[in-house]
Amino acid sequence: MNAYRSKSLSFPWPPLLYSIAVIIALCLQRYYPLPLPFLWSIVAWAAGAALTAFAVTLNVWAVKTLLESRTTVLTQRCSAYLVTTGPFRFTRNPTYLGYTLLTAGLGLLIGNLWFVAIAALAAALTTLLVIRCEEMHLLSRFGCEFEFYCKHTRRWV
Repeated sequence: MNAYRSKSLSFPWPPLLYSIAVIIALCLQRYYPLPLPFLWSIVAWAAGAALTAFAVTLNVWAVKTLLESRTTVLTQRCSAYLVTTGPFRFTRNPTYLGYTLLTAGLGLLIGNLWFVAIAALAAALTTLLVIRCEEMHLLSRFGCEFEFYCKHTRRWV
């Protein structure tokens, strides 16, 4: 039996990756601060508030869509259905996109530009460590249907 067929991951990596990213950004700001001029800090705060609100909305919408489709929200469980509705129409990974935007948005809200850089790094690591395994799982479970979905829906945005 295909090892990817039963589940995609054995450990829920995304929350850990983004938590570590936040800790690293806080440490970098403490030892290597990137100050923002006052006017830019107001603009950054407004952009951060908008990004944070959008990220939370995206994550709630994605989880709601998964629950309504009666498939798992957890990455270490087997997917029952290929979900292509809701935010999954626009991106194959709306929760990870939400995590990334939330990390960057929080950084802009508190004036820590390291969050933005670390969010990009966390997204790259998520692609390498998580998304590729999840895609193998979905490919082994749903075959051509998943391939068709991949051709019409981008991985991130």
